[in-house]
Amino acid sequence: MEAQTIIEPLIKDPTLIFFVVLIIILFAPIVMSKLRIPHIIGMVLAGVLIGEHGLNLLQRDNSFEVFGQVGLYYIMFLAGLEMDLESIKKNSKRLIIFGILTCFIPLALTFIMSEAILGYSGKASFLLGCIMASNTLVAYPIIGRYGLQRNSSVMLSVGSSMISLFMALVMLAGLTGLFSEDSGVLFWLLFVAKFAAFCAGSIFIIPRLTRYFLRRYSDAVMQYIFVIAVMFLSAALSALIGLEGIFGAFFSGLILNRYIPHVSPLMNRIEFIGNALFIPFFLISVGMLINLKTLADGPQVWGIMFLIAFFGTFGKALAAYLSALLFRLSKSDGHMMFGLTSAHAAGAIAMVMVGRRLMLGPETPLADDHMLNGVVIMILVTCIISTIMTEHAAKQIIFSKKAHLDLRRAKTDDERIMVCVKYPEIAPQLLELSMLVRNQQLKRELVALNVVYDGENSINEREAGLQLLEQLQRQASASEVPVMTQVRLATNIANGIKHAFRESGCSEIVMGMHVHTEVTKKFWGEFIQSLYNGLNRQILLMRFTQPLSTLRRIQVVVPSRAEFEPGFRRWLERLCRFAGQLDCRVQFHGRHESLSLIGEYINNLHPAVRAEYTYMAHWNELPKLAANIGSDHLFVVVTARKGTISYKTAIDRLPDELTKYFAGTNLMIIFPDQYGDTKEDAMSFTEAQHHEENSIYDTLLKWINKPHKTP
Repeated sequence: MEAQTIIEPLIKDPTLIFFVVLIIILFAPIVMSKLRIPHIIGMVLAGVLIGEHGLNLLQRDNSFEVFGQVGLYYIMFLAGLEMDLESIKKNSKRLIIFGILTCFIPLALTFIMSEAILGYSGKASFLLGCIMASNTLVAYPIIGRYGLQRNSSVMLSVGSSMISLFMALVMLAGLTGLFSEDSGVLFWLLFVAKFAAFCAGSIFIIPRLTRYFLRRYSDAVMQYIFVIAVMFLSAALSALIGLEGIFGAFFSGLILNRYIPHVSPLMNRIEFIGNALFIPFFLISVGMLINLKTLADGPQVWGIMFLIAFFGTFGKALAAYLSALLFRLSKSDGHMMFGLTSAHAAGAIAMVMVGRRLMLGPETPLADDHMLNGVVIMILVTCIISTIMTEHAAKQIIFSKKAHLDLRRAKTDDERIMVCVKYPEIAPQLLELSMLVRNQQLKRELVALNVVYDGENSINEREAGLQLLEQLQRQASASEVPVMTQVRLATNIANGIKHAFRESGCSEIVMGMHVHTEVTKKFWGEFIQSLYNGLNRQILLMRFTQPLSTLRRIQVVVPSRAEFEPGFRRWLERLCRFAGQLDCRVQFHGRHESLSLIGEYINNLHPAVRAEYTYMAHWNELPKLAANIGSDHLFVVVTARKGTISYKTAIDRLPDELTKYFAGTNLMIIFPDQYGDTKEDAMSFTEAQHHEENSIYDTLLKWINKPHKTP
């Protein structure tokens, strides 16, 4: 038998190899966008072109295997991080149904086809069915570009992909077990025990380790390395128990989901590095596996490739559109489900290679060369179909969303948040809070303000303020949030903030508060007292004892008649966004009338927020809540200024009660928007009533008159 000649690749220098890959990553999107083709296809085709089966510029060596494997893990890890876990819980039945359909329909069709038409054995047909039952989320980066990570059809597709992958891997493990001496009941009992230990250990250890690390280390590089290390450890352990590492990467993403907010700098770094380097490496490495020359081997390869691609893809399409019909989803959602679940990549190659190691006879592998070539070409076909369908479906969903948003959009939205900062130890968390509660769709900049007392040391304080604001600007830019910074000299700090507030056209203020040991009169301090008495817009005062990402519950105390205040919608909207971003529960304490309207608002506009409602008859019961406030809870008090509808004399005791019963807790105090006639108001009380009163009370009357769900 003649030795096969190996042709050396044209480029061997590591520096030039990396340069060629970067050029592909840079220009593939540019070229593909001009051709109106998803750039992911460009990455795969570029891999075909430069690989050993194309121009032979580069060899698919260990570096491509390593970076490609990291890219595959990254795709699955990001999919887990970006899923809405609460929506998954609510749609768990749908997810399981779609997962079963998208696994067993392609498996059954491919199994019948390969036995009846291709003449494969039962075991070989079952192997091919397992390959087509699973899928890889090759088109998932498209979802990130369109911001549809939490769309219902996307979450169903991602979750069902994991279910189908898990089932396919289990069936493959069973098939492998049939060829070993240890197959039988003991094999399956050991596999179930290892899988249960892996899941239980991950769920128990990773959250505790993450909370410990994030509380003690705030360095950006250390946090990123920690998260990626958790991903790789989970992937390695998953492979150790007999499953592919991609399952472990996805599972670790699900566990870390609630500790990495979607608008945080850490999440931005994870997405940026993955989308800029590792995921393109994976796509290029997939393309380098594809050998288009096998198409010239004769009609047999064409037939195998066509039958595998057709029946597998048809099975995925049938499962997707049947599920969309059962769940009463739109046609574009069906397209999205089909697009995301139809692609196959390196996982299919790995399964074929497993089949080549299993021998039916002395010289008869379970998977022959024709099956390998057919599967490799099938990868290219399904990647093209998947990316085109996903891109098309994403545009359709965006267009339909915009149409609905235009109908429901409020007449005006004046949201512009001002962050008042002075102390470097709490300023980053104040900025993080503002980024979590801002409306991302408006894309308005935050205003970071540092007011310096105009005295003898004003020059040094101004320099320190500039350095602090520069640090905050870097933090915000890591999350791609625009920030306007300003250092202001003033002889009165409160007046300086109020003047800057009006000049910047802001809607609310976020600022920190200090831990005071003095009694009531000194709790607020003259500065904050002057600010909330002289400014009738929303003010959020924060006291932090641990990072926001480690909070597990928000406890909110609502005064009676708070729903009649003009700022009711604003503070409730901010808390809903905050709870949604951190994926933590929020519990409201108040009267039935207030809780009913809060529940109606959340059910209509924020159904994914996990809200609970507890009756509190009187404000005097506030100290009793201290026993239920944990170290990882945020205690929120919605208060009121004197002379307003929801004000009561019991609120005057709030400083004493907070100092006595809630010392050392994470605390947020909200002064909502109020009507008033101070000089600082943008409009007088009469003008405010003219613009606001009718719409607010009309809305309240509609809510009150319609039947409400009991919280």
